[in-house]
Amino acid sequence: MRSFATILCLTALFLALATVAIAEEGFQPLFDGKTLGGWRGVAGSTDSYYVEDGMLICKPQGHDHIFTEKKYSDFVLRLEIKLEPGGNNGVGIRTKISKVPHLEGMEIQVLDDPYYADGKLIKLKPYQHHGSLYGVVPAKTGHLKPTGQWNQEEIVCNGRHVKVTLNGTVIVDADLDKIPLPTMDGRDHPGLKYNKGHISLHAHGNYGARVFFRNIRVKEL
Repeated sequence: MRSFATILCLTALFLALATVAIAEEGFQPLFDGKTLGGWRGVAGSTDSYYVEDGMLICKPQGHDHIFTEKKYSDFVLRLEIKLEPGGNNGVGIRTKISKVPHLEGMEIQVLDDPYYADGKLIKLKPYQHHGSLYGVVPAKTGHLKPTGQWNQEEIVCNGRHVKVTLNGTVIVDADLDKIPLPTMDGRDHPGLKYNKGHISLHAHGNYGARVFFRNIRVKEL
């Protein structure tokens, strides 16, 4: 039986190797696991989010979005996402600091799809499922893990190409220049034309559910 000290050493080694692996790939952390440093709100408020045990957590009734201080153009974004039942959020790419970053930028939907499957609370449209380019491009469904489990998600934004991979499966692969107009939700999406902006996390009230993020990191292309 290994001693407690040995287990601690092995754990520390594993974490160190994981950190080195991320660094070797050229990724930089967007979340330090301890604070909201590097993030800001629309009016300076980040009150809808808090940090606990290395996780960035959206409050159950949070309605404020948070944005990276830095802007990004072409990049690979990797993060882990965990949902409570009914969880609803979004990952913004190339956004303005705005109350409507899904229009003033692009939003990759974060949603506990099964919770709404019966249509009693919301009758989901194809572009509202988890991983969709909200309002514009529907994601392939069936690849989201059950609530309480961590999902590995990668978002690639390279020129006019946006690709979303969820738990190893590509669920969105879109050429922004080939998006039919008007968009699926019938609204104007000026953000589809932006070539640079903030990365953001969007709070939508969540029906009393928290949404958890960790290991948020980015590699510029």
